[in-house]
Parts: sequence; structure tokens; C-alpha cells
Amino acid sequence: MSRHLQFDNHYHRQLPGFYTELQPTPLQGARLLYHSAPLARDLSLDQHWFEGDNQRIWSGEISLPGMAPLAQVYSGHQFGVWAGQLGDGRGILLGQQRREDGYTYDWHLKGAGLTPYSRMGDGRAVLRSVVREFLASEALHHLGIPTTRALTIVTSDHPVQREQEERGAMLLRVAESHVRFGHFEHFYYRREPERVRQLADYVIAHHWPHLQTDVDKYAVWFGEVVVRTAQLIAQWQAVGFAHGVMNTDNMSILGMTLDYGPFGFMDDYQPGYVCNHSDHQGRYAFDNQPAVALWNLQRLAQSLSELIPVAQLQQGLAGYEPALMQRFGELMRAKLGFMTADSQDNALLVELLQLMHKESADYSSVFRLLSETEQQSALTPLQDVFIDRPAFDVWFSAYRRRLAADGCDDDRRQRVMRQANPRFTLRNYLAQQVIEHAERDDVAPLQRLHQALMHPYDEQPDASDLAVPSPDWGKHLVISCSS
Repeated sequence: MSRHLQFDNHYHRQLPGFYTELQPTPLQGARLLYHSAPLARDLSLDQHWFEGDNQRIWSGEISLPGMAPLAQVYSGHQFGVWAGQLGDGRGILLGQQRREDGYTYDWHLKGAGLTPYSRMGDGRAVLRSVVREFLASEALHHLGIPTTRALTIVTSDHPVQREQEERGAMLLRVAESHVRFGHFEHFYYRREPERVRQLADYVIAHHWPHLQTDVDKYAVWFGEVVVRTAQLIAQWQAVGFAHGVMNTDNMSILGMTLDYGPFGFMDDYQPGYVCNHSDHQGRYAFDNQPAVALWNLQRLAQSLSELIPVAQLQQGLAGYEPALMQRFGELMRAKLGFMTADSQDNALLVELLQLMHKESADYSSVFRLLSETEQQSALTPLQDVFIDRPAFDVWFSAYRRRLAADGCDDDRRQRVMRQANPRFTLRNYLAQQVIEHAERDDVAPLQRLHQALMHPYDEQPDASDLAVPSPDWGKHLVISCSS
């Protein structure tokens, strides 16, 4: 653990004209509420960084040497419509921490006050949204899904008006990069191709350095962005995660989950699940996510069209569906316990999902219970989940025959399945209960849920109440973009 941190802001140094220099605006009565101890250890931060006067770092009142705070400018398509200039409306990129192993990580403060890109917003975040992002990013990370991370939650006495008055808050977010598809769109639509090239060179130098001498570096890089994005979406679909606002300005160039708002992990299996109360057209419904991601990549390709020949862009985009289907197939076979690939696997998966949809079965629980299957036994706890018992029994018999054809013993297969089917996911009602306690400065439920989410595949008997399907009221919470 270190008491001396090295900071830089190479975004500030290398990309003048891509941002506005700006200090965070402190909140009234700001105080540190909670931090992620495991992430702190990863960043070589010992406990003293979260005590005494150092707590003012997390509310933006103190900048560390080497930081150069700024608000990034970018544009984007929102709900399929060109929205023009956007940018960090409530976030400040403080700088990059350089670890001893050479890796660098953005420190980004969310809820840090008005910026030139706030438009009609107030530049603030509320405690509700900060807690949700903290938990969601931790949940996805420990599920093995690429994401930004959350280090600290700061609460305050600062009033912020949303649907009602709430408490202002800040989140310190950590990521390898905060560059989005919308950064490239911004300069493409401003007809500044040299800046598009400059940004591409910056991203390649910092995140794809092995491509810098490649004669087709831009085309190869774009192809890798396509594949990373496809693999991310496959992982979302496999765990039943809906992002809620897949605008191009919320798409990471590194293929990470970025910007948590009205997200949701599915309770009942509903392919058309819409987690965003503001998404009246259902554009970002769960089953639309693969198509939307491709649409967003096409917008990125357009932004790179003066940098990369059209034929190479098309070739890159053509890699999306194969990468998505390959990764999704791997993940779903693991969830079903298939050790090999078979031409009938997809039919078995589709039939199970149809049964689940028909009966509104809980997505996560069904797959976790399926992990207990014994090939020689026709009995399973899943029989009590489905009302149409005959239809389930027909499917289950075919499923057990498929397992037997694999020739894998139950113990080994069950171990694989338990590492593919989480016992714990972040259900909206659990987040809401934690938020209600956090608003009273009670962090015990937050800490308990955080601990459970850090080990999503373990049984954790002491936390079994956090793994049960949502009560009916918990399935109908209204989550909007302000969340």
C-alpha cells in the first residue's frame, strides 16, 4: 500500500481542444459515506486515504499533485436521434493514476457541478443514482463483465431537485478510459477529420500500442472495437442485464459498460423487458440490445469514414454478429452445462426460454436451479417453478439426454454451471432498500449487499435472503434516466 500516488492527465496534455479545464464545485456538507475496499487495494490505497482531511479528495475539494481536472466534450445519438454537442455535463476527469506496474486509470468525479456541457442540467448527481451506479458496476465487475468501477460514495446536505428534492452526492469512478463513440462523432460532424485522427491515434497509443506500426492500424483497431463491443453485449444478454440508455455517448471505445442510469437485471424472463421508464418506444429493450449496439457501431464507422476506407469499415462491421454469437453460445452452453457443442443446443435453449417467458419464471433462479441437475434423476426443484409441468418434463427429459451424450460426470458439470449461473444479482428492489438506508447515513445494508455481489457465484448461506426472487412490488419499481 502506498501513501504516495503518481498522477498525470495525458488527456489534458495530448488533446488540447477536446475539453474545458474546470475544477469540481463542492457540495454543501459533503462527507464520505462508503468506499470499495477491494478496489482501493487494487489501486494501492491504504485506509489513510479515506480518513481525516483526505476525505475532501472524494468530494473534489482537494486535487492531488499531477491532476488536471477537465470536462470532456463529445456528441452523440440519443434514442436514435442526433443530439449534437453533449459532453461531461456533471462529470470531471481529474487525471490518471499511474500504478507501479505501469497501468494507468482515469479518476472521474461524477456529480461535480455545472460544466459548459450541462445544457439544461444542474451538474449534480443524487445519492440514489450514485448508490445504484456503485452497486451495478461492482456487480458486473465481479460477474466478469467489463465495466467502469466505483471507488467512493460522497453524500451531502446539498439539496438537488429531481422529481422531488433529494440529497446531492458524488461518485469517484475509475476506468482505463472514458473515451466514447460520441467523442469521434463530435469531431466528424464538426468536419474536423484531423481531430478524429488525433483522437484515434491517442486511443491506439494508450490502449492498442501494438498496432502503432501496423500499416492498417486504424482498420484493425476498429475491428477490435467491434469485437469487444459484441462480446460485451453477449455477456449482458447471458446474465439478463439491460443497460437502459444505449446512446452512442454511453458506448465505451474499450467495450466496457459505461454510464449506469435506469439499468436493470431481469427478474421474470421477458425478452422485451424495458428497464427505463423514459424509453416509451422500447428502443433499448433487453432483446434489442444486440441490434442497437450494431447500429451504434455503424455510427462510429461513419465517424471514421475519412480515416478508414469504406470496404475496411464494412469488413470490421461484418465481424460483429459472428463475435456476438460465438461468445453468447459459449456463455449459454456453460449456463446449460454443455461441455461440447451440438447442433441441437440452440433448440434446447430456445425451448427453455419460451417456457420461462410463458410462465414469467425468474431468469437467474431458473439457471441456478438447473445447475443442480443430476443426469440419472428425473426429479428437480425446477419442476415446482413451472405450472405447465408436462411441457417442462418433456423439455427436461431431452435436456438430460443431451447431458448424458456429453459424457461428463455430475460433479464436474455442476461446478462449471455454478460458475456460469450467479446465485446473486443486483435486483432493483435490493438497491432501493439500500438507498433508503443510505439516505439515513446507514451503510450497513450497502456493505452487506456489496459483499454478496463480490462473490456472486458462491452460496453464501448468511446472505441467502439476498438471492431470492423479487417480490411483486420489487418488479415494478419505476426507474428513469434521473436514476
